[in-house]
Amino acid sequence: MKPGEEVSPEESPSTAESSPVGAGGAEVDAIVVGAGPAGSAAALELARNGHSVVLLERGPFPGSKNMYGGVIYGRILDALVPKWWEEAPIQRWVTRRQTMMLSGDQALTIDYRSDRWGDPPYNGATAYRPDFDHWLADKAAEAGAHLVCSTTATGLIHEGDQVVGVTTDRPGGELRAKVVIACDGANSFLAREAGLYENLDPANFTVGVKETIALPPEVINARFGVRGDHGVDIKILGCTGGVPGGGFVYTNRDTVSVGLVLSLTGLAKGDRRPEQLLHRMKHHPGIAPLVEGGEVREYSAHMIPEGGYDAMPELVGNGLLVAGDAASMCLAAGVWLEGVNFAIGSGAAAGRAGHRAIQRGDTSAAGLAGYRTRLESSFVLSDHRKLREIPHLVMGDLAQTRLPGMACGVAEQFFHVDNPAPKPGLRRIIRSEMKANGVRMRDLVRESVKAIRGFG
Repeated sequence: MKPGEEVSPEESPSTAESSPVGAGGAEVDAIVVGAGPAGSAAALELARNGHSVVLLERGPFPGSKNMYGGVIYGRILDALVPKWWEEAPIQRWVTRRQTMMLSGDQALTIDYRSDRWGDPPYNGATAYRPDFDHWLADKAAEAGAHLVCSTTATGLIHEGDQVVGVTTDRPGGELRAKVVIACDGANSFLAREAGLYENLDPANFTVGVKETIALPPEVINARFGVRGDHGVDIKILGCTGGVPGGGFVYTNRDTVSVGLVLSLTGLAKGDRRPEQLLHRMKHHPGIAPLVEGGEVREYSAHMIPEGGYDAMPELVGNGLLVAGDAASMCLAAGVWLEGVNFAIGSGAAAGRAGHRAIQRGDTSAAGLAGYRTRLESSFVLSDHRKLREIPHLVMGDLAQTRLPGMACGVAEQFFHVDNPAPKPGLRRIIRSEMKANGVRMRDLVRESVKAIRGFG
């Protein structure tokens, strides 16, 4: 599928009528709850291994509840859908990555670009989530999974301490299975019901708000310095008006997405709403020229689990696995804000672990323990474990307010020409900006050591 082409919700090859739901306690091998990237990857793996699978989705079609778009890193798809880039509903290939720091009316940007990222097998892409999620769910349905939409899993069915199915909001909608995989999003209802979350701390969650702004493709290309189907992904610090968080801008074929990710607890302490902070960022001199004259096509909001490794629930229970956002597997590490690839990776691992447990006839927690082992040996948990301190580092006061001001101030002094006065030395500039922004050397050293430990 070419960039810009959309998947119609009516094109799904699977319907509720062909599924066992509503059959009065019918049993299948596996139930996957949630047809996002994690759930579809799990259902795809199970169906390809010959298992009967029901993939439940509470929306009218996969992706219907998701924000308009996102950046997707596709290497994890290579094994699931070979040459996925030839058919996936991609908007643009990301060939330019920027990290931007804002302070007052200043902006300092680190810019990297590579045309190699615009050729197969590609590095990253922007996509509309309703299109992408629907496409991946259809892959699971083509493999034999029963995709059942407009159906909510309302609870777990237990026999003793073993999960043996789910109840749904359909009449007679009790459905039993050897294994249930919960991919029901942030603050997972099923994981909480199973007792796998010990502590749901609001500090580990953020709210993402975004506007999708329509602009002609040629205008986007000119403003962002790209051509054809190449695109740009910008991550931003110092843009949230004192509320811990960050911002982003990325290009689709004929829209630009501009958004913020904001701490829930930080918002609760303030007196401003997310849309006010987003309006403020859009009018910053570093952002305004990129989006001016565009028409807002969509405004949306979404809760994001950003606590990282230490905020994850237990991933395995008797008859139950948890994957994707339900398992808090969004990686929020400043320069990296990734979710879809971790969701697909964890979902695929859950599908493989479920397959092996069903084969062996043991879907207890011990029989499903291979799931955690698979994740630990893959990028999913190894990256989260390595970067476990970074989410808290990025949301700290030093990174949020003091460093952007200091960095922008150093850049302004360094590049400012004030003849006939002699140019100040760099060390003098840094010392003066540290003092002006309240950056203490011991704090800078401490946070730098944490960053080196995490990113090193």
